[in-house]
Amino acid sequence: MVLLEKYSGTYKTPCGAVKTNETVRFCVDTQERGPLTLNVRSDDGTVRFEKHMEKQGDRHFCEISFDCKGLYFYSISDSGSRFLNYTNDGKAFFSGEQVWAQQLVMDDGYVPARGYSGGIAYQIFPDRFAISGNVKKLPGRIYHSDLSDMPHWKPDALGKIRNNDFYGGNLRGIAGKLDYLSDLGVTLIYLNPIFVSNSNHRYDTGDYHAIDPQLGSEDDFRYLCAKASEKGIKIILDGVFSHTGDDSIYFNRYGNYDSLGAYQSKDSPYFSWYRFERWPDKFDSWWGIETLPEVDEMDPSYTEFITGPSGVIDHWMSAGASGLRLDVADELPDEFIVKIRQAVRRNDPEGLLIGEVWEDASNKISYSKRRKYFQGDELDGCMNYPFKNAVLEFIRSKDAAAFRDAVEEICIHYPNEMLSTCLNMLSSHDTERAINALAAPQYAHKSREELSSIILSKDEYLKGVEMLKLAYALIFFLPGIPMIYYGDEIGLQGYGDPFCRGFFCEDNADRNLQEAIKEICKKRKENSDILGEGSTEFFLSENSVIGFYRTMGDSRLAFVINLSDEPVTVLGEEISPWRYSVIRLS
Repeated sequence: MVLLEKYSGTYKTPCGAVKTNETVRFCVDTQERGPLTLNVRSDDGTVRFEKHMEKQGDRHFCEISFDCKGLYFYSISDSGSRFLNYTNDGKAFFSGEQVWAQQLVMDDGYVPARGYSGGIAYQIFPDRFAISGNVKKLPGRIYHSDLSDMPHWKPDALGKIRNNDFYGGNLRGIAGKLDYLSDLGVTLIYLNPIFVSNSNHRYDTGDYHAIDPQLGSEDDFRYLCAKASEKGIKIILDGVFSHTGDDSIYFNRYGNYDSLGAYQSKDSPYFSWYRFERWPDKFDSWWGIETLPEVDEMDPSYTEFITGPSGVIDHWMSAGASGLRLDVADELPDEFIVKIRQAVRRNDPEGLLIGEVWEDASNKISYSKRRKYFQGDELDGCMNYPFKNAVLEFIRSKDAAAFRDAVEEICIHYPNEMLSTCLNMLSSHDTERAINALAAPQYAHKSREELSSIILSKDEYLKGVEMLKLAYALIFFLPGIPMIYYGDEIGLQGYGDPFCRGFFCEDNADRNLQEAIKEICKKRKENSDILGEGSTEFFLSENSVIGFYRTMGDSRLAFVINLSDEPVTVLGEEISPWRYSVIRLS
């Protein structure tokens, strides 16, 4: 995507996404005599504006506004059918190639999710974090006696991976760790699924209205939310609404529930939720996985069940949840996400709705359809994979220019309100842990069998720790809410699923790493006034050194990271090799 704006502020004001009816000023400094024309088209290619630009000296300018939200594209042309572009050092030139830049317009009635930006998030895989009391053992599940065991990965005798090994983590265990999380500075917990299911990951929902008994009860959840709230910590749940489990109240493939499931009868109240090619044994399923039958989210009874009054969202937000993270948001219709948002905000006027989107959420196309996540009536933010990828790649490659380009693209494309509430992670339950990705990325594409026996060597681990400290420092000072994936801060290792889902064994914690992450959290808390919604401006990106300002009102700080092998002096401060510095300027 072309970023004409990056040479900016004077080029287009305001920079980045705008609201409906907001005045947008375009300026071009060039010795071209003109006339110049601003061309604006809608996402479908329809011409919206062809606006003549006035000229004063070498400056050409015009002002427009957009009366409808949406994704638009613009270019600037001269009278000879040439089009504006910029050199890498920011000089304007015209060529025969038409260059279109993105302009996102969001609804001016959007109400941000307040009280989250400036904070620190922590992601918990519930079975693998903490245990309170005796482990409740349920039939059909395998239990690890040694919490340091590797998660099971082998298929069973039928060649199926059951994900039915458990460590026994529970909600009361998480409640018992709230002092630890509060001491880190955590203000938001994102819980992977907690509802009834047969798997340890619980993305195969069996009952949206019941906590998995392994984790506890609804009273335990209410207790956790209440105790977290006392410490200033909010909790969001994983909303898995694109599919259910086949072993669920709603599908009931194996007859394990007293309900009449869609698999059992066309008279089931849930039959219309599912798409059968040949009932009962040929149906649409998530990515072809038969244990995960897909639902028709826009079926009126399903939509009402999830988003309607007294529906699933109402139930859990009334129990203490502050919002949702939407699993596979790409596979949920925009209209359904709108209704989810309405349900969240009906319960909490500033409730948080985060989407799992792996790419640029401002212009994402999924299933041949442009998504509308950030136009004001859907998501408040997303899982910020572009930042994750940019940070890890920069720490590995030291390519400062590529890092700057990747970050600036997202900062320009995303509305600031959404950018400030994106969850910025380095690891997740779906990816290898950051320490592995940094220290030994060469192993990532090996088979599960090979990965099951790979543990970082001492040298690899020590190298990874130093890289991880810098990666977390960087992600903590970029715009958005930094999120620690449980165990990263104590040196937990693991490549992709399931190896990234080990148990949080604090007895084996790397205290040096843990204290370094605590210090990063402390620095963020000390500067939360700026980091919450402050602007971001790079002033240095060369020779393996990055520097950017974060500015809010009259307050400003500089963040500098030096990946070179020599000390550098920036803003009067000497920064040693492979170190970072936070410089409060005002």
